[in-house]
Amino acid sequence: MNIQLTENAARHVKKMLATQDRAIGLRLGTKKSGCTGFAYVVDYAENVADNDQIFESRGIKLIVDQESLPMLDGLELDFTSNNLLNQGFEFNNPNVKDTCGCGESFNV
Repeated sequence: MNIQLTENAARHVKKMLATQDRAIGLRLGTKKSGCTGFAYVVDYAENVADNDQIFESRGIKLIVDQESLPMLDGLELDFTSNNLLNQGFEFNNPNVKDTCGCGESFNV
């Protein structure tokens, strides 16, 4: 099992985490959503639950719940920024078999 951040994503997440008093890392997960099946969930992690798996990438803790883990195994999280209005995370996920037309959801 492996989840990684690119250098750009790590730099961005470090800036984000520096603004949060209680955040210990980044929580990554999935939820049922959209026309294809699942959507990514990204949030600050303030604690670790018993069913969470912890990964470390470029000095940042990535916390993933067991239910999401099979869909996120091998994920590389990138951050791209063309300008202030066009920036965000990109999910390079080898498990994705199909995405919806609008790019909001995926299927594994």
